[in-house]
Amino acid sequence: MALHDLGSEIMDKTLVKGLTLLELLARSPGAKGITEIARELKLTKSNVHRLLATFQAHDYVRKLPHNSAYELTSKLWEIGALVRSRLDITKVSREAMVKLESETGESVHLSIMEGRDVVYVDKLEGSHPIKAYTAIGGRAPVWCVATGKALLAYAPTAIVEDVANHLVRFTERTTVDRVDLLEDLRTVRKLGYAVKQGEWREGVAGIAAPVRDSSGNVIAAIGISGPATRFRQKDIRSRAPVVIEAAAAISVALGYRLSHQQQPNEAVNRSAGK
Repeated sequence: MALHDLGSEIMDKTLVKGLTLLELLARSPGAKGITEIARELKLTKSNVHRLLATFQAHDYVRKLPHNSAYELTSKLWEIGALVRSRLDITKVSREAMVKLESETGESVHLSIMEGRDVVYVDKLEGSHPIKAYTAIGGRAPVWCVATGKALLAYAPTAIVEDVANHLVRFTERTTVDRVDLLEDLRTVRKLGYAVKQGEWREGVAGIAAPVRDSSGNVIAAIGISGPATRFRQKDIRSRAPVVIEAAAAISVALGYRLSHQQQPNEAVNRSAGK
């Protein structure tokens, strides 16, 4: 066996042991000590200790000070909640997407963020003969498209900084200055929606708004896109409210409770400048 194959096999076994340990703690009614874990998993204490130290360093487990036992943190639950939301979101979003397409005639996109990209998880073709073409499963730079900006505006600071440090130009309109990007994201948070104007593809524009889960986290964005000639300033003012309303409807369907300030009518008035 080649050395790299041997190394891969060792890492695979370590991964399996680590996953088994996490599953044991997840199913346990209480915290467990190293000796107990080692006995149940048939591992050495030193092996268990190394695994727990790694998980503790990455906030998956915590050590209880009074008895040195270990228990899971909420991190796995948070990851699971994100996955659950992504699995559910295409189902609960369909009604709002159909309504948005009917009201605007434009292509409707539902996106999530992965790394520095958005991924289109669902789409409806618009009724206009000239439209913006994308594919479910397709990707676009998060700083160049409306759904991406709507997601990035509410992302953790570390993610925003990572994107801001890797800006690449695709058209003359692409934002490549981090200060401009941060200002753009502030505007998104202020208005409740994001706009693109040919930053990814020449002549293609769009509007998008963030979608929240039951905990209030922004997990997706819904938007419309089409030729820039149909997204002039007056068009944006009239169409932004219906995009915001679609995002709010999906958020409510996911269990999010809108505050008074976030009610669709309030958002409509704010985005329209009333």
